[in-house]
Amino acid sequence: MTNRLAIALGLVIIALVTADHFWLHWNLPVFVGRRLLAAIEYLAFWR
Repeated sequence: MTNRLAIALGLVIIALVTADHFWLHWNLPVFVGRRLLAAIEYLAFWR
């Protein structure tokens, strides 16, 4: 991953979270947190 790609990806993520907060109201941070927790529990099963 190049620096330019990492910066662009970071800006897209920040823009999406900002748009969700002000306009979309999809609760993306909560959704991502729950999915991350489920993924961690799934991976812990295979440990």
